[in-house]
Amino acid sequence: MSAAEATEHDRAGESAIAADTEPRSAPGATPPQAPPLVAKAAAELVGTATLVAIVVGSGIQATELTKDVGLQLLANSTATVFGLGVLIALLGPVSGAHFNPAVTLAEWWTARRAGVGVTLSEAAVYVPAQIAGAIAGAVLADAMFGEPLVKWSTHDRSAGHLLLGEVVATAGLILLIFGLAHTDRLRFAPVAVASYIGAAYWFTSSTSFANPAVTIGRAFTDTFAGIAPGSVAAFIGMQFVGAVVGLALVALIFMPGRTTEEQPTG
Repeated sequence: MSAAEATEHDRAGESAIAADTEPRSAPGATPPQAPPLVAKAAAELVGTATLVAIVVGSGIQATELTKDVGLQLLANSTATVFGLGVLIALLGPVSGAHFNPAVTLAEWWTARRAGVGVTLSEAAVYVPAQIAGAIAGAVLADAMFGEPLVKWSTHDRSAGHLLLGEVVATAGLILLIFGLAHTDRLRFAPVAVASYIGAAYWFTSSTSFANPAVTIGRAFTDTFAGIAPGSVAAFIGMQFVGAVVGLALVALIFMPGRTTEEQPTG
């Protein structure tokens, strides 16, 4: 084999190796494209419903297995961590896996300038889907455990320190999600978001609802995870306050740096 032929042979081999290491679609799969809005809405509805079913169902299961409130909360939070992580990993590529009107509206607000994120028309579909899903998830959990399908919760959660807990929990959630986005680390969202919610179950006085849709859904069940309808409006109000605080912290902490030319020379 001549030197020229050997060089050509090596180049062909390198090309074959490069082609073999490039990502490929599964056999028969369609090329990647933006999912239609109906698919996104379905993902938000099913994801939120499943999340609430996990929260409410694990709470019912925990109270049936033990009378120790600490163990009940541990079981409830552990199930939520694993369930939420799986749901984000599964449905994130479809809708972004918001499952939360506060997250959806915060993304819409930031997308007004950045141009990346949900549009107003998408947000108008996402939010009702999330609320409907949350209610359906609570009813489903009650049905699975033989509870009344709809029974308004009697768990009053109107104390001021609980409302402060919701501000803190929601602000931290927004800071985490949009901080990951600003640093191009959203691939860690399934683990990071689920871990944060699990931690917030324990370090916030409200056990971290941090989600208006989930708050509404949990009013439909008079079980461990329920919230009295009279407490819902204040909780949701504080969650949106927390979302604003979270976005302000994102703007402060992740503000763009200045180039060398823009630095003061003194």
